Amino acid sequence: MERLQSNDIVRLAASVIICIIPGFVGSMINMKAIPMWYAFIERPSFAPPNWVFAPVWTALYLTMGVSLFLVWRKGAGYPEVRRALLAFAVQLMLNCIWTPVFFGLRSPLAGLFVIVLMWIAILITIIRFFPVSRTAAILLIPYLAWVTFATALNVGFYVLNR
Repeated sequence: MERLQSNDIVRLAASVIICIIPGFVGSMINMKAIPMWYAFIERPSFAPPNWVFAPVWTALYLTMGVSLFLVWRKGAGYPEVRRALLAFAVQLMLNCIWTPVFFGLRSPLAGLFVIVLMWIAILITIIRFFPVSRTAAILLIPYLAWVTFATALNVGFYVLNR
């Protein structure tokens, strides 16, 4: 295992903060949308209670941050690291977009489009991370699993509320 260097602490903190930003932005949108729209739409039978989402997403954003750090510390000067970081940026951007689309626009259909793209981008990120850091790639598997579940939920919301 590699030892942490002094600048690694800064990179790790920055990586985690970068990953938490979409969750923070999303929670601001959710606070308004949940009581005004989400509380009144039909929910799939397998939808978890609302309180489940915050701790799950917090854990996922933390592991995403560690994953990002493990790849970033390999050196952005290497082409395979740059490609991996670009894939990560794309999936994170899609992650950030999903909440305003689903909740802000109140559109399960548009949300479904975004989340499918996000799922594909996460898979590509895992594939790109694997040769750079197997640990980083493995850390993203629970994220992919949760987004798979979230995609099924999104389909359920769309079917029940069109």
